[in-house]
Formats: sequence, structure tokens, C-alpha cells
Amino acid sequence: MQSVFLTIYPFLKIGHVIFMVFWLAGLFMLPRQCIYMLDHAPGSEGEAKWATRMGKLRKIILTPSLIIVWVLGLAMAWSGGWFSDGWLHAKLTLVLVLTGYHGWLVAQTKKMARGERPLTEGRLRMIGEVPGLLLVLIVALVYLKPF
Repeated sequence: MQSVFLTIYPFLKIGHVIFMVFWLAGLFMLPRQCIYMLDHAPGSEGEAKWATRMGKLRKIILTPSLIIVWVLGLAMAWSGGWFSDGWLHAKLTLVLVLTGYHGWLVAQTKKMARGERPLTEGRLRMIGEVPGLLLVLIVALVYLKPF
């Protein structure tokens, strides 16, 4: 069975990277969409349009990409025998943080779709940088494997 995974490893990696890009792109876009929604009054047609757009981004891109990234990533880790490696533990911790951020951000967008405004524009701009910072750390861990 291990040889089967080693044979398909390049394809797991390709899929993992592609869906990681989709996931991160969505995580970069969602706070920006929230900022655009702030320009519209609760209950307005403009707010409804942005709520629909954010819902589609979550359902069509973000959540499926998150699931695929996790499945392919864990399959690669298993096929590579890396579960005892410290760099993988650190990477998985950061990906768990990113997954938590994803969940928190989805909750905030759902509140906004209900007319609430839990975050200011400045706060949204700051939290919009979180995925980029985590991406830098995760990529460094994967390529350098420092421990």
C-alpha cells in the first residue's frame, strides 16, 4: 500500500498546492468583501449582494478547498512517513491556526450577512494579513524542514 502512495505522491502534492492556493486566495478575498459590505446599510440591496457573494465564496471555494487541502496533506504526510518529524508538527499547528481563522472569519461574515457589524474596516484590514503571515511560516517549514 505504501508503494501505491509513493507512486501517486506527485499528484497528491500537485492537488495539495493547487487547493492551498484556492483556499488562501479565498481567505485573502473574504475580509476585503467584508470591507466592501461595510459601505452598505444593514438590510440594503447592496448588503444583500455582498452577503450572497461572500456565501458563494465560502461554499464554492473556501470550504471545499479547506477539506481537500487537509485530505491531500495528510495523505502526503502518511506516504512520506513524516508524522514523527518536528517540522510537520509545527506545520500542522500553523495549519490548525489557519483553519481556526477560517472558521472565525466565516462566523464574522455570517454575522455581517445578518446586519451586524462586528468588525471595523481597520480591523478587517489587519486580520486580512493573517493568512499571508501564516503562509510565509508554513512554506518556510515545508521547504527548510528545520527540525
